[in-house]
Amino acid sequence: MDIRSLSQAEAERRAALLTVERYDVAVDLTALPDGPDVRCVSTVTFGCREPGAETFVDCAAQVLSATLNGVELTPAADGRIPLPALDAHNVLRVESVQSNTAEGEGVHKAVDPADGEVYVWMSFEPDEARFVWACFDQPDLKAPHAFTVTAPYDWTVTSNSGDPRIEELGERDEPSRPAARRWTFPDTPPLATYNTVVNAGPFHEIRREADGYDLGIYARRSLAQILERDADDVFTVTRQGLAFFARVFGMPFPQRKYDQVFVPEFGGAMENYGCVTWADGFLCRAEPTPAERELLAKVLLHEMAHMWFGNIVTMRWWDDLWLNEAFAEFACNWAAADATSHTDAWAGHLANGKLRAYLADQGPISHPIRQPVRDVAEAASIFDAITYPKGASVLRQLMTYVGESAFSAGMTAYFARHAWGNTTLQDLIDALAEASGRDLDAWRAGWLETAGTDRLTLEREGDGYVLVAHGPDSGPRPHVLAVGAYRASRDGSLERTALVTAEVTGERTPVALPPAADGAPALVLVNDEDLTFATTRPEPTAASAYLSAAARLPTAISRGVAVATVWDMLVTGEVTAAEAGRCVTAVVESETSDAVIEPYLTLAGDIAELWAPDAERPALTALVAAACRRLAEDPRRRQVSLRGLARTATAPDDLAWLESQTAQDIDLRWRLLARRAELGDKTADDVALLLDQDPDPDAWVRALTVRAATPDAEAKEEVWQKLVVERAVPLSSVSQVTTAFWRPSQDLLLAPYAERYLALIPQLERGGMIPAMVFTSRLLPPYAIDAEFLTTAENASRDTVPVVRKTLLERSDIVRRMLGAREYGGAGA
Repeated sequence: MDIRSLSQAEAERRAALLTVERYDVAVDLTALPDGPDVRCVSTVTFGCREPGAETFVDCAAQVLSATLNGVELTPAADGRIPLPALDAHNVLRVESVQSNTAEGEGVHKAVDPADGEVYVWMSFEPDEARFVWACFDQPDLKAPHAFTVTAPYDWTVTSNSGDPRIEELGERDEPSRPAARRWTFPDTPPLATYNTVVNAGPFHEIRREADGYDLGIYARRSLAQILERDADDVFTVTRQGLAFFARVFGMPFPQRKYDQVFVPEFGGAMENYGCVTWADGFLCRAEPTPAERELLAKVLLHEMAHMWFGNIVTMRWWDDLWLNEAFAEFACNWAAADATSHTDAWAGHLANGKLRAYLADQGPISHPIRQPVRDVAEAASIFDAITYPKGASVLRQLMTYVGESAFSAGMTAYFARHAWGNTTLQDLIDALAEASGRDLDAWRAGWLETAGTDRLTLEREGDGYVLVAHGPDSGPRPHVLAVGAYRASRDGSLERTALVTAEVTGERTPVALPPAADGAPALVLVNDEDLTFATTRPEPTAASAYLSAAARLPTAISRGVAVATVWDMLVTGEVTAAEAGRCVTAVVESETSDAVIEPYLTLAGDIAELWAPDAERPALTALVAAACRRLAEDPRRRQVSLRGLARTATAPDDLAWLESQTAQDIDLRWRLLARRAELGDKTADDVALLLDQDPDPDAWVRALTVRAATPDAEAKEEVWQKLVVERAVPLSSVSQVTTAFWRPSQDLLLAPYAERYLALIPQLERGGMIPAMVFTSRLLPPYAIDAEFLTTAENASRDTVPVVRKTLLERSDIVRRMLGAREYGGAGA
């Protein structure tokens, strides 16, 4: 079936024509334990403003029968059912079956390798509900949904609304046990189709009462112990988030039940109203590190923010996708920093997402945060670092620009005015302009409708300083930011002596730093506190000193701003990998914030492994390994440092010492085995022994990771078969396996797989949006290629779906910069 993508023009016509009154969806999951089928009966009640007109309903599942007002319909071959001669009031009934539940869109059946139990989840963004049942699959035709789900007797079913009525049905071989149960859920509030969900399986369930809410978390039974371990953290952040968003949005979450379901073989997390679905890879099998705890908290708060921004108020069309994703990413950091123990959340945002966003926004996939979207296939291509971390950073700048109290007041008015409806960008801008009294037209045009990154450079002017601002194409955007002055203290560290606010409205902005009593400051930091989104440069005479000064700055956020500048200088070819690597490694050793040590240690390892020339890689890797060895002496840094050493250890002494530290740490033993395998050690016996000892149901993936790192042709072929051909690796583990597969100094082994990647490009859309993004990015080789290969890959992506092409272009640009850094000692202009 050649499935058509809904265009904006079609969606606008359908929205003008129809009013959807309700969906009644009956879902039958009883065939799944032994087969692939999900059967559905979707009954859609809707009105037509132009009786006699025609339209279509979306259904990309196999249609068994379809009737409109009792008259039989004939499905088309494009995932649509034509609806002719509409009445003023209509009832559509479609019976369908979806059998592609292993790799298809919308619904997925997973089998737990630990015990053979079956789990099923559904995930519909942007337009994948149509692969499961018939619906008008666009965001501005919201309606209440009533789900009735028939499932095997031992299964638990979750959906958007709480407190289902449960009935026992039929008889099994054992006369006392019914064969199935029917779960009848109350009506949801008006929701877009992509915000609905059904998950089911023999889940382990934990519930808590908190501030009047009934909170539930679920995971497959084989992960029950890990779910119990993390339950307090999950429930605490959930309670804190619900309270925070109720306050700043002026609207409590309006449903008593709030569930979060961790499922196998899922990618990321999805904000279904009242019932968030997570990849169960977020349940760390080892004791979580501080960065992993913060990540779980921030993803939890991101999906929770969507309850308001995406569910209660929904964008009219996908050109306002940023209203969902950028806002949720901003709000999760806002909430984490203000309402939870993760007070360095903004420093974590800078160390993780914002560095990716700076790179993406200066590459071939740069686009305005808000942009025209012709059809839903194009919408799937903008779930990227510009929509997410850049968008979040821009919204933080907006809050700085109007003030936090005015921002919160504007959001309160926005939700009160538009609850359960659809909006456009202008609705949000109007609410914030009214609350703040600021004209936001120039802000909107500069920040949301213009691509690229501003550059802010500090220059001396007389006895003071001036900020020189350049926009990507013309003048700079409006900015409100901070500039900090620092002096050296007696112990060599830097202390801040002044912090001033500067409002950039043109190319040159005087910075009124107060005169220092003892001469010029040792360092002036542009964008101190990280309040805006712009690349920065120190004054030219201070550039070389800046590299050594970064580690001496006093706070996680000030060090992060300095690292962001050094990173941008690396990717634009202004410093070498060795210079950047030494700077970031020094920051790691001086860092005091638990949450950012891990991302900076990862960054230092990446610079050594991926950016350094071959001749410099060993020394830079050894530098990182030595830092890890020293940091491991601090109990608070031990876990993260040992992981870093397992990645970078090469010397026999380091490997032997690391072996002595593994003790009962199964995760560390797997990491060390992968490193030993990469270095050529025989590991098969150790892998077999550890597989027997590891209780993780996905431990076989760790064993495959060790195999992937092995410099052996047979091993590479075996891993490629599992990873790429069979797609047997859980989506959340693909990055782990591909990182081990593509290793430096294995070019002869890897070259054939680079060629295989080129052949794969037309098939990378397989499985829907998230798998397409993951496989396109992670399979593109960083080694065993040259610039000509990247050009060939880019050309081969021209005829692919937008999500594949844009993901490939983004990753290709990064790898091209890496190649330049390796060849010339810098990334090239």
